[in-house]
Amino acid sequence: MGLWQAITGRTRPKQADLDALFLIPSAAITLQTAIGLTPTGVGSVCYRAAAGAGFADTQQDVVALITGAVDAPEVAVTGDEFGFTWLTVHREASDVGGLCTDLHAVNTTLEAEGFGPSLLCSLVPFADSSGRRVGLVYLYKQASFYPFAPSGPQQRDNLLEIQVRDTLAAEIPIEQDLSRWLALWGAPGL
Repeated sequence: MGLWQAITGRTRPKQADLDALFLIPSAAITLQTAIGLTPTGVGSVCYRAAAGAGFADTQQDVVALITGAVDAPEVAVTGDEFGFTWLTVHREASDVGGLCTDLHAVNTTLEAEGFGPSLLCSLVPFADSSGRRVGLVYLYKQASFYPFAPSGPQQRDNLLEIQVRDTLAAEIPIEQDLSRWLALWGAPGL
């Protein structure tokens, strides 16, 4: 923090590091070997859709970009009860690198077109053989990850979340403020 920021009490917001999404394939290997969690092949980006043709065109361009490849994944755009839009990508569970590339493309395109403030998070779900699920959530505005593990209607598996946090602490930037570990009830793939 500089002298002027200290005097005025203002700080610059943390900048998103979208390249952090490319840390997920390595984290996936760690989660599989340490805890038995494997990728589900689903990933999504959550954002608040802006009104107007400019945003609609950008969203269509993003979908066209992802589905225009030879090995194109399935893409769905849905809304939730809170007014957020989820752009969900379905790939083979083994193609975590391709999934992260798709999520990165969505985020960077929205950011480049001036819709960065609309981005909330990106989510990559994992599951184990017993059916437990946990999502690795990247908070756009905090430039950090946290685990979210729903265990039932409006219930979380806090022990699994802490286990995932501790397992990945050396590999990815983990959100230290637990009050920012938001519940993503009804998120695609969870």
